[in-house]
Amino acid sequence: MGNGHEKDKIVFAATMASTFEPDSMTNDKLEAATKGHGSLVIPVYAAANSIAEDLFCSIAGPEMSLMGRMTVVDAAAGELPLDMVIEKAVREAMNAGAEPANAALIVASLAYFSGSCARSGVPLGNRKLGAIARIHAGAARTSAIALVTGKSTHRIQAFPAYMAIYEALVEKKLTKVDGSVLPPFISGGTIYGHSALGEDYNIPELAYNAAKVGTEAMMKSMAGAGITPLALWPALIGAAVTMEIVHPDAILGEEFGKFGRVDSSYLAGKGARDAAGLPEKLHIRGTHEEYDTAKVLGDFGLILKDIGGPSVIGSMALSEIFAAFEEAASIGAGFSGGPVNPPLGHLEGDCVPALRLLMQHHGDVFAVAEAIRDYKMNAFIDPEMALCGLNTIARKAEQVTRGKVTKACILASEGVRDRAIYRRAAHTYDIIKEGKTVADATHILDEERLAYVERRGSAILSAFTGREIALKFTAIKAHGRRTDKFTARYWGFDSNVSYDVSIDGKPYHVENLSGKEVPAFALEGKNRDDPDWPVALFCGSILTQELQYIGHTIINITVPAAVAALIGMEAKDAAKGAEDGAFLTRAIPGADEKAFEVAKLAQRVYAKINEPFPPAA
Repeated sequence: MGNGHEKDKIVFAATMASTFEPDSMTNDKLEAATKGHGSLVIPVYAAANSIAEDLFCSIAGPEMSLMGRMTVVDAAAGELPLDMVIEKAVREAMNAGAEPANAALIVASLAYFSGSCARSGVPLGNRKLGAIARIHAGAARTSAIALVTGKSTHRIQAFPAYMAIYEALVEKKLTKVDGSVLPPFISGGTIYGHSALGEDYNIPELAYNAAKVGTEAMMKSMAGAGITPLALWPALIGAAVTMEIVHPDAILGEEFGKFGRVDSSYLAGKGARDAAGLPEKLHIRGTHEEYDTAKVLGDFGLILKDIGGPSVIGSMALSEIFAAFEEAASIGAGFSGGPVNPPLGHLEGDCVPALRLLMQHHGDVFAVAEAIRDYKMNAFIDPEMALCGLNTIARKAEQVTRGKVTKACILASEGVRDRAIYRRAAHTYDIIKEGKTVADATHILDEERLAYVERRGSAILSAFTGREIALKFTAIKAHGRRTDKFTARYWGFDSNVSYDVSIDGKPYHVENLSGKEVPAFALEGKNRDDPDWPVALFCGSILTQELQYIGHTIINITVPAAVAALIGMEAKDAAKGAEDGAFLTRAIPGADEKAFEVAKLAQRVYAKINEPFPPAA
């Protein structure tokens, strides 16, 4: 009972203190995120919870459920079920911190993936999802010129797409039909728009060619800004600018499919898809539902042209919503689909899978949680950390709004998070009892994580590239090119990372990846004649960022600090020592402060555990 009982109580107290509140788990500025400062992750969860509540009404019974009825329809009615859903979700997103245009973008996107179509093309009651969301949010009407790509180091406004498309229009390069030769009463009426010239010739080629030209211009502009031309946002903007020009409700001729099956936005989406080199099909994580990429892009072209003027963090939120797709990494969507664990401000990627899984499992959050955990375990270099991060952000979101989406995400991650913390607490106890310091314990925990990332990361990179990859770090330290004291302690701001990597058995060594080798490759053309050298840089960049972003989950520091504070150290000394030893987890500042709070709380919990139970009166 003695030592074992003591260890149990210490591990329990450390675990309870480490999970006291979501903020205890991370260095990321979670409280700021509750009002949308710099991130819209919590507004996305708030809107998703709201939509899920309306899809599966838990108060009035199944007859009130909007499952299958939440769409834009051809109806002679002033208000549709969708209006109620959008208005409520917008209100929740704005309460969580989203400004009107960003709230409209978030809600329209989630409503689309929850089953609403992007438009209803009847002349009198002409409703579009983007406009409905914008109006309910109270956002200003503007054109697609206000759109901006998500931030990928830099971001590009929609201007290049406009310039390219309108220059091509002036030069009459986008359609064979020359409007200057048409007799009166042809253009603008049914003889054109709902007949052969429009539906079979002009509209299909104008929609396709304009979106293609606009998308190409956006990608070239990204490359010109010195950033990788990721495909998703150029395609979205190319489609949106096109759908401002092209008749948005035109149905195309029989050559393209049966009446009503193919519209102008589909051809715009196809042009954008082809220009961006996107796959023909996309698949939702967890459900494996298949989406036609051209249709998705065309529909979002319709949504985005009406949505107003979302900011760059709105664009970043939409990128993360698109991380719902299994192909996210290859299409240039957000970070939250893996394989790297990003900062918590990016973790919106599970909202759409949760909504789709809720539909698949008829609102059963436990079945949804199982599916989320399964795909998270397979999609990430470090799935334990992925689920810890998901748990943290979902719990923080529940301080603003509760619902089936956040509940499913918490259920998916709770057991894995608890196991991760328990294992670290028990391991630290044994290390310190062997005579080692708390700094030794955190160093050991970080070494163990490094070895895991090397091993599992190599396997994931091998699967992704189709090559046999084996990577091992030879140095991880600070000062790739700086000399100041701050970055000397917090290596994430100026990494000096070196590694050995073999590609199909051929060895490479990369020395000081970000300080020397990447600039030399980009600016001097070093090793560009070797087709495997970019692969060597890519592999190291992926695994280095997996290690650098660890500020999202700092349990390799907080848990050992709590244990050390229960074995005899002062809480402040335990916290500082824990951060000192954590050569990986000490990537950004703040962990020692969190560890100090956790250690103090652990001492209080432990003291109460050891108090005798008061006798009955």
